[in-house]
Amino acid sequence: MDTTVVNTDAREKVWGGGNQPLKASYGKMMMWFFIVSDALTFSGFLAAYGFSRFKFIESWPIADEVFTHVPFLHGQEHPMIYVAFMTFILIMSSVTMVLAVDAGHHMNKAKVTLYMFLTIIGGAIFVGSQAWEWATFIKGDHGAVQTKGGNILQFVDAEGHRVKLADFVTAGTHERVQQERKNGLWFVSEGSLPTYTMDEVIAGFEANPNLSIRTQLLDEHGHKTILPREEALKQLKTNGKKVVEGANLHSNEYGSPLFADFFFFITGFHGFHVFSGVVINIIIFFNVILGTYERRGSYEMVEKVGLYWHFVDLVWVFVFTFFYLV
Repeated sequence: MDTTVVNTDAREKVWGGGNQPLKASYGKMMMWFFIVSDALTFSGFLAAYGFSRFKFIESWPIADEVFTHVPFLHGQEHPMIYVAFMTFILIMSSVTMVLAVDAGHHMNKAKVTLYMFLTIIGGAIFVGSQAWEWATFIKGDHGAVQTKGGNILQFVDAEGHRVKLADFVTAGTHERVQQERKNGLWFVSEGSLPTYTMDEVIAGFEANPNLSIRTQLLDEHGHKTILPREEALKQLKTNGKKVVEGANLHSNEYGSPLFADFFFFITGFHGFHVFSGVVINIIIFFNVILGTYERRGSYEMVEKVGLYWHFVDLVWVFVFTFFYLV
């Protein structure tokens, strides 16, 4: 009877955790698993956004009219300029991360420290810029009127340019106060009251015969539909429901509320990833300074966090394309 001799060393190599699939360590493999699962999550969100936009394509906001602001340049419209700057900063931070990983392969602590620092600065600038963009989007710029059917009516001059409510409406004394749990029904609260009432908007519109209204619907040329003066006034009086300033989860002065819902959710989810990456990079940065990886003889931790950072940058390319370019 033959006896089979079991090679103990071979069994230990197979089952003892010593194998490295695809020449990758356990930590790298787990990072790749996380990246793949997270990529599927973002894919689902962007697919839902694409489906909703296709379904409501005639009333979807035009990105060139929404993202026109630049810090410190108040009153000027520069479509997509600041968003392009944010994208450039994030991509350059990915370049500095590549340089940090390469320096780690050469065991160059000084260069790893420098490039990690630059990566952190780039990520912090992006997060701060996204927070500013959110604040600007929420605050709004021109204001509009929401109809009883939920559509948006925007005000334009004779040349078709947007006109701010503040340019033709005069605010009066409002007696009604904001509904809050502490001063009304305990289960009811509402957002901040608009600056103007519907009556004040109608009065201002009537006093300026050069103004008209455009709807959120697009014509065959891809432009918003502008109503004749008489029809615009009729829509305002009979169909106007409330004044909308800025964007939130319930109303959006730029068009369909779904746009704001997806914008806050997807860019917020990505912003959380970038913020988390900045925090992780700071931790790795201080470990580099303390010589932790120098003593280990490997900067693999820098490479693993670099994989995450490149993934965050790649996701932003798709978010940027879906929200700002298409």
